[in-house]
Amino acid sequence: MSRIRYLLISLLVAAGFVSAFLSGYFLRAYFDSRSNEFPVLNQAYSILLNHAYLDLPEAKSLEYGMIRGMLQASGDPYATFQEPVQHELESNNLQGSFGGIGVELTRNQDGDILVYPIIGSPAHHAGIQDGDQLISIDDLNITPGTPLDDIKAGIRGPVGKIVKISVIRNPDDTQLDFRIRRAQIHIPSVTWHITPDNPTIGIINVNIIAESTSEEIRHAVKEMQGKGSNLFILDLRDNGGGLLTAGVDIAKLFLEDGIILQQQYRGENVEIFDVKSPGQFVDLPLILLINHNTASAAEIVAGAIQVYGRAPLVGEPTFGKDSIQLIFDLQDDSSLHVTAAKWWIPGLSPGLSDNGLQPDIAINQDDSDSGEDLVLKAAIQSLLER
Repeated sequence: MSRIRYLLISLLVAAGFVSAFLSGYFLRAYFDSRSNEFPVLNQAYSILLNHAYLDLPEAKSLEYGMIRGMLQASGDPYATFQEPVQHELESNNLQGSFGGIGVELTRNQDGDILVYPIIGSPAHHAGIQDGDQLISIDDLNITPGTPLDDIKAGIRGPVGKIVKISVIRNPDDTQLDFRIRRAQIHIPSVTWHITPDNPTIGIINVNIIAESTSEEIRHAVKEMQGKGSNLFILDLRDNGGGLLTAGVDIAKLFLEDGIILQQQYRGENVEIFDVKSPGQFVDLPLILLINHNTASAAEIVAGAIQVYGRAPLVGEPTFGKDSIQLIFDLQDDSSLHVTAAKWWIPGLSPGLSDNGLQPDIAINQDDSDSGEDLVLKAAIQSLLER
């Protein structure tokens, strides 16, 4: 019985060695075949590595440069690569919030970073004062050459985690060290105000199309209605877009029914985004402001409202971007943005990519010699005449 057991164990061990050998062989063959996909690149890299007179940057910088070159060669005008810091900051903006301590940062003429705590923020409660000079964040020492994005990313992090901040405070150049627990910090995508000359008109500036934008617009309208405003201007000038679904949600606030847009990814069926029920502000007197920098998801809002005759567009033709970029997180927290789909608004003529959205009331801001906002002036006049 023991001999049979010994033979079985021996066979299993032998099978294991054979399996491991075959797996290693085929895995090596697979990677060798993959490396041969870019033989010229591999050859060029080897030459650079062995013969370049100047010191080469670190391997990560070379790798990032290769990725950027690959994207440029792809012919996709909207394909981009973002390093980890930039990717983190953009994600924060689109989400509308981040884990932080609540400070504004400025750089003075000497290159020093000065901090200004937001009232009620963790930094304010910890004792950070206006004009404190930031000298370190955890293990990051701040110099005049430290990129601002790196400083912002160092301050931000998981909600509830401690960040160590060191500052120098005038007039004695006293160094002060703080341990501050990060909290959820909201990034407003919307600002609003009532026109000083006519309190019946409320102006809503939408800076980016983020997850929180539709709710921020709801809040802005309700606040201004409570102060007597009943006519509204939605300012989408210099808004480069953001999240497609967030743009759809904004358009739904103002429309009664209909298809807002259709989109299609490669090899997939057309997806339809429509209004299921009348929006909260379907009867709100409204005008939209646009210019050449109004793009992407901001054009979804303006285009859908224009197609259904919900409100006039005032200003200049928009950018004309009707594509969708998917964001892929890479293993080092950098990201790749690749055009993966097209969208269109049924009934929009001419097509968006041809000339952008055309304003119903065309105003050229460049005609202003005094710096007066001619577009806003025309919008206010049109609202009052309606």
